[in-house]
Amino acid sequence: FVDVDWLSKHLNDPDCIIVDCRYDLFDKELGAREYSENHIPNAYFLHMEKALTGKVENHGGRHPVPKPDRFQEAMNSVGLTPEKTVIGYDNDGSGASRLWWLLNYFGHKNVRILNGGYPLWVEAGYPVSREVPASKNGNFVPVVNEQILTGVEDLKRLDHGSKIVDSRTRERYAGIVEPIDFKAGHIPGAINIPYTDAIEQKALFKSRNELEKIYAPAGNSPVVYCGSGITSCVSFVALKSIGRNPRLYAGSWSDWISYEENEIATGSSP
Repeated sequence: FVDVDWLSKHLNDPDCIIVDCRYDLFDKELGAREYSENHIPNAYFLHMEKALTGKVENHGGRHPVPKPDRFQEAMNSVGLTPEKTVIGYDNDGSGASRLWWLLNYFGHKNVRILNGGYPLWVEAGYPVSREVPASKNGNFVPVVNEQILTGVEDLKRLDHGSKIVDSRTRERYAGIVEPIDFKAGHIPGAINIPYTDAIEQKALFKSRNELEKIYAPAGNSPVVYCGSGITSCVSFVALKSIGRNPRLYAGSWSDWISYEENEIATGSSP
């Protein structure tokens, strides 16, 4: 992470690329509108559906991992080169965490999340802008790191000692409500630790001590998932920040239920 004070001192640093990752699952253009109204000076905007997500198919979930060439094009348009640091921000931690995971998955580890995001930036009284920086030409070349990704077949082959963490709300986990997907419930054996448990307020992550307590049941190498692989990136980042080795089931619940044969559990227990 970086904090707002650090970012305020690096707004014009040529080795820093600031990326606005705001989005809304129910209003796909909300992030773009918010960016056009005001954003952190020199920040680029990357659209969740167009840059940070791949083409939706029969399987893979509602927000599949983008193909390497699609993600490469998006990152090169903001001038990414190997030596540059990417700082992502949003309103709730999930969009920036998605960018953080994608960059690590595609081999660029020099990436940070603005802790507290745009809300804390504004609250601290730092400047905002409507100016859109010019597109640039980077030379980013994706190198995939499969160690942090899990697919549906990998999930079925997990040993009984491995933990699966469902990052959705308790109501969705239990199958009481399902506002987005066509089936309710959770993956059998998964425990429930909502991603919001890791957030203090808005986009501010909780302290290391608090995160240690929250994710104590998750074990050292859990698989995390949510509805479509975005908000569970918050859980992934939180776990990495306390020294764990998580993997992301990127297709998440929306991929799991795309296979008719996959079992579904309901209720408040695994």
